[in-house]
Amino acid sequence: MPITAAQLLYANVEKDRSPHQRSGFQTLFYSRSRLSEAEVAPVMSTESPPKAGMLNVAAWQARSVVNGPGERFVLWLQGCPRRCPGCINPEFLPIIPRHLIAVEQMAARILAVTGIEGVTYSGGEPFLQAAPLAVLSAHLQAKGLGIACYSGYNTLQELQDHPDPGVQALLARLDLLIDGPYIQAQTAPLRWRGSANQQLHFLSPRYTADADSQPAPAAEVELSLDAKGLAVTGFWPEELLRRLKQVLEN
Repeated sequence: MPITAAQLLYANVEKDRSPHQRSGFQTLFYSRSRLSEAEVAPVMSTESPPKAGMLNVAAWQARSVVNGPGERFVLWLQGCPRRCPGCINPEFLPIIPRHLIAVEQMAARILAVTGIEGVTYSGGEPFLQAAPLAVLSAHLQAKGLGIACYSGYNTLQELQDHPDPGVQALLARLDLLIDGPYIQAQTAPLRWRGSANQQLHFLSPRYTADADSQPAPAAEVELSLDAKGLAVTGFWPEELLRRLKQVLEN
């Protein structure tokens, strides 16, 4: 079963452990670059929607080469109405406030990362926050960055027919759309995708070279190690994750 995730694996070196913790090992989902208290809006309710001009962020990774063309900033959005069997981001699914950050602050954070080709939106379901993402995309494109987006919507036509003007505004900003829910029965080792039903839509000329000269289908996985632990993102067989856990636990 392929997995796509922004997933942190780290060894717990605390000596005083709860009896419910696994032996020196935990699995967490978190933002690779943690939001500071000044950037995160206080969340007083778990039911109120994000305010206008705010993004509800699940996690981000400043640099990735497996979530679209070139080296990219990846932004995972909180909330998804779908419950695809095999989804590895269960904490990103509830439609509740997680980390609320102003669009302008997120744009500044992304633009501070030098040398990247563009940004990829994932989730969660990015189109639940289409309007603020469209505004963010305008800021980023003005500085020369390309925009890619994952969506669990079944087809591009479904999005094009959507009545929400925010959806249309975000679609108009995308250079690459990767659409379709993850379907476990159609698992396939494809470039930037986890199952065969998912499609690449090149919506601008920016990445047409990638469309015309794609390499043989291949799933990719990326591991980043720092003082906080090991971050894993991309697409890989579940067996790989199990073996990796075993190595870290030992």
